[in-house]
Amino acid sequence: MKLAHPCKCDACTVGCLHGSGVFAPGEIEKLAEFMNVDAEVLKKEFLEEIEKFNTKKFRPRIKRKNHPYGKCIFFDEKLGCKIHEAKPLECKIAMGCKPYGEQLALWFMLNHFVNKDDAESVRQYASYLKTGGKTLDGGKLEELVPDKEKLRKILSFEILK
Repeated sequence: MKLAHPCKCDACTVGCLHGSGVFAPGEIEKLAEFMNVDAEVLKKEFLEEIEKFNTKKFRPRIKRKNHPYGKCIFFDEKLGCKIHEAKPLECKIAMGCKPYGEQLALWFMLNHFVNKDDAESVRQYASYLKTGGKTLDGGKLEELVPDKEKLRKILSFEILK
């Protein structure tokens, strides 16, 4: 994927100031190479593990100041993203100033956090949807788990894993 020049508008950098994006498979190794450090050192010193919909992923650490959110450690207000060429996929597709920015964020969530083969992930996603969470076409529970009986068993905890 060829990256566009990073947009520095407020809508695009707000994510950098309040968190960081998540790495897709294989991207941590690319960042380690870009930074010329071992991948395990990178994870230990620069990344943090998060969990969403029962799926664990790594993202750049955030600098917190008495809040659950904070600035990405790789973001500089003057320079922008210091790892732009090797930044996480979620950051690459975060385009807050574009009319399709929200759809890209939802696509990332569906493809990298929601695991239709993990009953707990499906239940947590169902809770997200029930409380007003947005999704895309193809992201409804019945579309992710088309077997109605299996979906019923997942949601009623008859299927645990």
